[in-house]
Amino acid sequence: MEQIEWSSLGFGYVKTDYNVRCYYRDGKWGELEVTSDESINIHMAATCLHYGQEAFEGLKAFKGKDGKVRIFRMDENAKRMIRSAEGVVMAPVPQELFEAACIKAVKMNERFIPPYESGASLYIRPLLIGLGAQVGVKPAPEYLFIVFVTPVGPYFKEGFKPTPMAIMRSYDRAAPLGTGTIKVGGNYAAGMIPTVLAHEKGYSACLFLDAKEKKYIDECGPANFFGIKDNTYITPESSSILPSITNMSLMQLAKDLGMKVERRPVPEEELLEFEEAGACGTAAVISPILRIDDLDEHKTYEISKDGKPGKHCEKLYNTLRAIQYGDAPDVHGWVKVID
Repeated sequence: MEQIEWSSLGFGYVKTDYNVRCYYRDGKWGELEVTSDESINIHMAATCLHYGQEAFEGLKAFKGKDGKVRIFRMDENAKRMIRSAEGVVMAPVPQELFEAACIKAVKMNERFIPPYESGASLYIRPLLIGLGAQVGVKPAPEYLFIVFVTPVGPYFKEGFKPTPMAIMRSYDRAAPLGTGTIKVGGNYAAGMIPTVLAHEKGYSACLFLDAKEKKYIDECGPANFFGIKDNTYITPESSSILPSITNMSLMQLAKDLGMKVERRPVPEEELLEFEEAGACGTAAVISPILRIDDLDEHKTYEISKDGKPGKHCEKLYNTLRAIQYGDAPDVHGWVKVID
């Protein structure tokens, strides 16, 4: 393979050697298959193309100083994909099958795992799609589960540095009783216009308000939101937010570090009170927020006064990364070491 400049990798696709696949047919899952083919041959009337029967996950593998490879919280990704499959009436991938496919994909592409302290990691993308030719709105007769991997750098090109974000009230990511709590492509498609507009205006992301009342912070397009004040980690509770595994981990680490944790509705006006804030997710880990501009109400909420990440964000970020790379004890059993 061509020599990869690990430290200059962005968050994009790099071809690797193999991907792993498994088909669901006649009411049961088959055996794992390995291929080097990057394409999928599917019928033009497949339900994934017409009715959005699709779900995906994102997790990472890290190479530690000791040379061992660790996958972070794979069990939680497996459980979330089961919930996503059930949410759009697809055959769920059993947790054991999900984990076996991820481990196989990582092992077979081991030469693409970025070295320790390169600032990069191996991103793992499990994908579940509905197959079978039909034009009626009903669940697919067959499903395909794929896991591919690719080395990636930071999701936000600025890395761990505060960036500005924007609130745009004329767009919603997901309805309160819709698919916001599961990881399906439709949620990301719905947020595509405001995300592109935000980027064009110089913002790193769009921060969505709740779709019902436009009063409460919901989430950033690709990540959960959190704010910190009075030694308390506060993250929104909502019926349209995707439960982030990174956010779940940060809540536990905040408790470990002696902080209080609150998961509750967060009114927009409370942004004035936060000493620190950030977006968190598998891709970004933590992206600290510089300021938030409400473009419709012409309001600005200054978060970082000196343009640097706050002390709590920094501590949480470094603690989580240390666990992922094996530099700190894994007291919560979050890491799977690959033999």
